[in-house]
Amino acid sequence: MAQNSMDETQKAQALIKMLPPAQLAAVVRLLETILDPVARSIASAPVEDEEITDETAAEIDQSRESLARGEGIPHEEILREFGLKK
Repeated sequence: MAQNSMDETQKAQALIKMLPPAQLAAVVRLLETILDPVARSIASAPVEDEEITDETAAEIDQSRESLARGEGIPHEEILREFGLKK
């Protein structure tokens, strides 16, 4: 059993060494997702299919217009509000 595992590890390492950088980065992200239970949970979570009401759509439009006018809350202020920065 241990020998089989070692063979698989060696095979994986050999394949990884053959990858170009862009594909290697994708494999690293995949491995991180596989090993991180939170990331795995998020990746497998169902897509939210709740309908957006007319009222919610209007509120989203108002928010976007407010941001376009520069009326958003600065990041530093949000950090202070949550006690993450003085």
